[in-house]
Amino acid sequence: MGTNKFAEMLKYYLMMNNKTQSDLVNDLGFDKSTVSNWCAGLRVPKVDVIIDIANYLHVNVGDLIEDNRNEDTYYLDDDARDMAQFMYENPEYKVLFDASRKVKKEDIDFVKQMIDRMSNKGDD
Repeated sequence: MGTNKFAEMLKYYLMMNNKTQSDLVNDLGFDKSTVSNWCAGLRVPKVDVIIDIANYLHVNVGDLIEDNRNEDTYYLDDDARDMAQFMYENPEYKVLFDASRKVKKEDIDFVKQMIDRMSNKGDD
């Protein structure tokens, strides 16, 4: 197994579970630099540790060591797949998505109108 594949899958499943490297450190008792090395693709943990991480992230061990994601069937449409990929590649935007789930539809519409005006895409 390549270290980069494990790193890619670890970061993916951390994101999918709304977890961070710090969560792994705090919840499972790993050293911060060790987790950082895993996520950077510099090291791969031993099998017993991979099992613990898989259990923590509610995935199969195989999901962490190879890419079992089937892009053609996981999402029902291309827009959902593209949005999920964008969130994966740009986690700093996740806060906007999380915030949108906590407000009324009218507030979302208002913010969308403001963004449209700022980007000169409004229906004026």
